[in-house]
Amino acid sequence: MQLHNSIRAAMTADFGFIHSIAARPENAAYIEDVPDQELAEYCAAPDMNLMIWENNSTPAGFALFCEIGNPSGRVELRRLGLAKTGKGTGQAFIRALIDHAFDELQATRLWLDVVQDNPRAHAIYHRSGFTHEGTLRQNWRRPDGEVVDMLVFGMLRAERP
Repeated sequence: MQLHNSIRAAMTADFGFIHSIAARPENAAYIEDVPDQELAEYCAAPDMNLMIWENNSTPAGFALFCEIGNPSGRVELRRLGLAKTGKGTGQAFIRALIDHAFDELQATRLWLDVVQDNPRAHAIYHRSGFTHEGTLRQNWRRPDGEVVDMLVFGMLRAERP
Protein backbone atom coordinates (compact mmCIF):
# COMPACT_ATOMS: atom_id res chain seq x y z
CA MET A 1 0.00 0.00 0.00
CA GLN A 2 1.46 3.35 -1.01
CA LEU A 3 1.11 6.16 1.48
CA HIS A 4 0.40 9.75 0.54
CA ASN A 5 2.47 11.96 2.87
CA SER A 6 1.98 15.68 3.35
CA ILE A 7 2.88 18.39 5.81
CA ARG A 8 0.59 21.23 6.89
CA ALA A 9 0.34 23.95 9.51
CA ALA A 10 -1.00 22.83 12.88
CA MET A 11 -4.33 24.15 14.09
CA THR A 12 -5.89 24.34 17.54
CA ALA A 13 -7.76 21.13 16.74
CA ASP A 14 -4.37 19.36 16.45
CA PHE A 15 -3.25 20.18 19.99
CA GLY A 16 -4.79 16.99 21.42
CA PHE A 17 -2.86 14.94 18.87
CA ILE A 18 0.41 16.69 19.79
CA HIS A 19 -0.27 16.12 23.50
CA SER A 20 -1.02 12.44 22.83
CA ILE A 21 2.52 11.98 21.52
CA ALA A 22 4.39 14.25 23.93
CA ALA A 23 2.62 12.84 27.01
CA ARG A 24 3.53 9.20 26.34
CA PRO A 25 5.71 7.75 29.11
CA GLU A 26 8.25 6.48 26.54
CA ASN A 27 8.65 10.04 25.22
CA ALA A 28 9.02 11.76 28.61
CA ALA A 29 12.82 11.69 28.42
CA TYR A 30 12.84 13.29 24.97
CA ILE A 31 9.81 15.55 24.43
CA GLU A 32 8.36 18.04 26.87
CA ASP A 33 4.58 18.34 26.78
CA VAL A 34 3.69 22.03 26.81
CA PRO A 35 0.34 23.72 27.49
CA ASP A 36 -2.08 24.67 24.72
CA GLN A 37 -1.24 28.34 25.21
CA GLU A 38 2.38 27.67 24.30
CA LEU A 39 1.35 25.62 21.25
CA ALA A 40 -0.92 28.51 20.19
CA GLU A 41 2.02 30.91 20.56
CA TYR A 42 4.08 28.67 18.25
CA CYS A 43 1.28 28.81 15.67
CA ALA A 44 1.03 32.61 15.85
CA ALA A 45 4.74 33.47 15.92
CA PRO A 46 6.08 34.76 12.58
CA ASP A 47 9.43 33.03 13.12
CA MET A 48 7.95 29.58 13.88
CA ASN A 49 5.97 26.88 12.05
CA LEU A 50 4.23 24.19 14.09
CA MET A 51 3.56 21.52 11.51
CA ILE A 52 1.56 18.30 11.28
CA TRP A 53 2.79 15.45 9.09
CA GLU A 54 0.04 13.30 7.64
CA ASN A 55 -0.13 9.84 6.10
CA ASN A 56 -3.21 9.49 3.90
CA SER A 57 -4.77 12.58 5.53
CA THR A 58 -4.34 11.17 9.05
CA PRO A 59 -2.04 13.02 11.49
CA ALA A 60 1.08 10.92 11.99
CA GLY A 61 3.67 13.32 13.43
CA PHE A 62 4.41 16.87 14.44
CA ALA A 63 7.41 19.21 14.42
CA LEU A 64 8.25 22.79 15.27
CA PHE A 65 10.44 24.89 13.00
CA CYS A 66 12.12 27.89 14.66
CA GLU A 67 14.39 30.77 13.60
CA ILE A 68 12.43 31.28 10.38
CA GLY A 69 13.62 34.45 8.70
CA ASN A 70 17.00 34.43 10.43
CA PRO A 71 19.37 36.56 8.30
CA SER A 72 21.84 33.67 8.06
CA GLY A 73 19.18 31.41 6.57
CA ARG A 74 19.39 28.87 9.37
CA VAL A 75 16.24 27.09 10.57
CA GLU A 76 16.03 25.02 13.73
CA LEU A 77 13.95 21.85 13.85
CA ARG A 78 12.60 21.33 17.35
CA ARG A 79 9.97 19.34 19.27
CA LEU A 80 9.28 16.54 16.81
CA GLY A 81 7.45 13.32 17.43
CA LEU A 82 5.73 10.46 15.61
CA ALA A 83 2.39 8.90 16.49
CA LYS A 84 3.74 5.41 15.82
CA THR A 85 7.41 4.48 16.14
CA GLY A 86 9.10 1.34 14.92
CA LYS A 87 6.78 1.16 11.88
CA GLY A 88 9.33 2.35 9.29
CA THR A 89 7.80 5.80 8.83
CA GLY A 90 10.58 7.81 10.48
CA GLN A 91 12.60 8.26 7.30
CA ALA A 92 9.60 9.59 5.35
CA PHE A 93 8.75 11.92 8.25
CA ILE A 94 12.26 13.38 8.38
CA ARG A 95 12.36 13.67 4.58
CA ALA A 96 9.13 15.72 4.64
CA LEU A 97 10.60 18.00 7.31
CA ILE A 98 13.83 18.48 5.33
CA ASP A 99 11.83 19.27 2.19
CA HIS A 100 9.70 21.80 4.08
CA ALA A 101 12.77 23.53 5.51
CA PHE A 102 14.63 23.85 2.22
CA ASP A 103 11.73 24.22 -0.23
CA GLU A 104 9.10 26.18 1.70
CA LEU A 105 11.20 28.02 4.29
CA GLN A 106 14.17 28.56 1.96
CA ALA A 107 16.64 27.49 4.65
CA THR A 108 20.34 27.45 3.86
CA ARG A 109 21.03 25.41 7.00
CA LEU A 110 18.75 23.08 8.97
CA TRP A 111 19.81 22.06 12.45
CA LEU A 112 18.47 20.28 15.50
CA ASP A 113 19.62 18.95 18.82
CA VAL A 114 18.78 15.64 20.47
CA VAL A 115 19.53 14.14 23.87
CA GLN A 116 22.62 11.98 24.02
CA ASP A 117 20.73 8.83 25.06
CA ASN A 118 18.34 8.64 22.09
CA PRO A 119 20.21 6.34 19.67
CA ARG A 120 17.12 5.73 17.52
CA ALA A 121 16.95 9.47 16.72
CA HIS A 122 20.72 9.68 16.14
CA ALA A 123 20.49 6.86 13.60
CA ILE A 124 17.58 8.37 11.66
CA TYR A 125 19.28 11.76 11.48
CA HIS A 126 22.49 10.19 10.17
CA ARG A 127 20.57 8.12 7.60
CA SER A 128 18.72 11.27 6.50
CA GLY A 129 21.96 13.12 5.72
CA PHE A 130 22.51 15.16 8.89
CA THR A 131 26.05 15.57 10.26
CA HIS A 132 26.81 15.32 13.97
CA GLU A 133 28.40 18.72 14.62
CA GLY A 134 29.09 18.63 18.33
CA THR A 135 27.85 18.17 21.86
CA LEU A 136 26.27 20.74 24.15
CA ARG A 137 27.22 19.46 27.58
CA GLN A 138 24.65 19.57 30.38
CA ASN A 139 22.35 21.61 28.14
CA TRP A 140 18.73 20.49 28.77
CA ARG A 141 16.76 19.84 31.92
CA ARG A 142 14.29 17.02 31.46
CA PRO A 143 10.87 17.26 33.05
CA ASP A 144 12.13 14.86 35.77
CA GLY A 145 14.92 17.34 36.63
CA GLU A 146 17.88 15.45 35.14
CA VAL A 147 20.24 17.67 33.14
CA VAL A 148 21.59 15.97 30.02
CA ASP A 149 23.94 16.52 27.10
CA MET A 150 22.52 17.38 23.68
CA LEU A 151 24.05 16.37 20.35
CA VAL A 152 23.81 18.95 17.57
CA PHE A 153 23.06 17.74 14.04
CA GLY A 154 23.05 19.95 10.96
CA MET A 155 22.55 19.90 7.22
CA LEU A 156 23.41 22.54 4.65
CA ARG A 157 21.28 23.07 1.56
CA ALA A 158 24.24 21.88 -0.56
CA GLU A 159 24.36 18.62 1.46
CA ARG A 160 20.69 17.81 1.03
CA PRO A 161 20.31 14.26 -0.24
